[in-house]
Amino acid sequence: MADLMNNDVFLAFSTYATIVVLKMMFMAPLTGYFRITRKAFSNWEDTAIGKKNPEDRKKMLQTNPDVERVRRCHQNDLENIIPFVVIGLLYAFTGPDLSTALLHFRVFVGSRFIHTVSYILALPQPSRGLSWIVGMITTFSMAYRVLTTALLL
Repeated sequence: MADLMNNDVFLAFSTYATIVVLKMMFMAPLTGYFRITRKAFSNWEDTAIGKKNPEDRKKMLQTNPDVERVRRCHQNDLENIIPFVVIGLLYAFTGPDLSTALLHFRVFVGSRFIHTVSYILALPQPSRGLSWIVGMITTFSMAYRVLTTALLL
């Protein structure tokens, strides 16, 4: 374990993985914020916030495009950040050059932040699509390194 803490690539991975995981975790309270401000809930018990009249509460059981947009962005984070964390960890163990590893980690993190901004603000395509594909290519590049290193053992 002490060797890992002296490994610059592992420390860089830990830093960037923590950043994107925290970004992903932030999406849950952001969804809650949009639900409260748009008065759009999917569960009856959640409608009790500030409303006691059953008719008013029924009106809040609805979907809202803004809430759904944030939810889909969060779902996309789950589909992309978890593979990055797993593959990135394995990649860090393959002994890549620090500069190459930093490039991979920074490009992925940047692409996820751009993806989130593009999604939440509904920026015109191809901004969201390009940011998504950049992150995917980065993860696939690390996976390629992991597989080629493992196959040579």
